[in-house]
Amino acid sequence: MLVAALVPLLQSPTWCQQDQVQSNRKVITKVEPEYPHLARSMNIAGIVKLEVVVTSSGNVKSVEIKGGHPVLAQSAVSAVSRWKWERGPQETTESVQVDFHPE
Repeated sequence: MLVAALVPLLQSPTWCQQDQVQSNRKVITKVEPEYPHLARSMNIAGIVKLEVVVTSSGNVKSVEIKGGHPVLAQSAVSAVSRWKWERGPQETTESVQVDFHPE
């Protein structure tokens, strides 16, 4: 009974973002992330996965962490927030991976 009551809510436009489309728009400007000092001292390496909402003008609207080491995540978010994508007809959602490896 509860599931049947939730079905109309899940189909409601307020539950899905119809104005965002999954895409693979070209990145025009990339900002490299700073390797966090704590991560370097602890020899932490890895990949941070992000979901980025990009406006039609190519600017970053929001960044959400989807996976990766917490010590690396904020640096990745900070860098990707300053990226610039090519213009598009509408707002899109981009999947991004940022690699961190000590040198």
